[in-house]
Amino acid sequence: MIRLEAVSKTFMSGGVRKVIADHISMTFPDKGAVALIGRNGAGKSSLLKLIAGTMRPTSGRVVADGFVSWPIGFAGSFHGDLSGLQNTRFVARVYGVDTDALEEFVREMAELEEHFFLPFRTYSAGMKARLAFAVSMGIDFDTYLIDEVTSVGDAAFRAKSEAVLAERIRDRSAIVVSHNLPLLARMCSAAVVLENGRATWFDDVDAAIFAHRGALVPG
Repeated sequence: MIRLEAVSKTFMSGGVRKVIADHISMTFPDKGAVALIGRNGAGKSSLLKLIAGTMRPTSGRVVADGFVSWPIGFAGSFHGDLSGLQNTRFVARVYGVDTDALEEFVREMAELEEHFFLPFRTYSAGMKARLAFAVSMGIDFDTYLIDEVTSVGDAAFRAKSEAVLAERIRDRSAIVVSHNLPLLARMCSAAVVLENGRATWFDDVDAAIFAHRGALVPG
């Protein structure tokens, strides 16, 4: 379970104040997937980082009960000069999981072929996201934070990644950011719409998508 208690986050850029979160209070359940929906620049990725603890709120706090992943799709935690294999084994040691088992899972899941043995800095954005997704899915987190990564790759890989994620969240939780609204409708049982720093909870994902599309229409 993840609980946000009056969480606020603001940035200053060029003298302009940008509000990402404005006193958000809500609780995410410990099972099932919740969609995080919002326009470009609304702060969805930043909110995932706040939940993961890789970004500090301006005020308020995030309470996480359980083992929470990093924002999957955010590959900043991988070392550019290490290969995909070396990064995988390093993450396994950091999180205390079996290195050989994680390596085997990632090699099959990420489909990087010979690139798995090349430096991470040589990877395309899609390859980086596939490695991040595979490494995280190979670790038994209580909550998975997914940032657009299920849109990476060809149709076969997208189908495989969606199936793996569905398997993982049968008895765990996930917060999923994606512009693929049909995917969110399939995968998620609830949704949060983020708009102007405000977060609105919806028990119906279709209703959340409708509200989001309405917010995109100029008034």
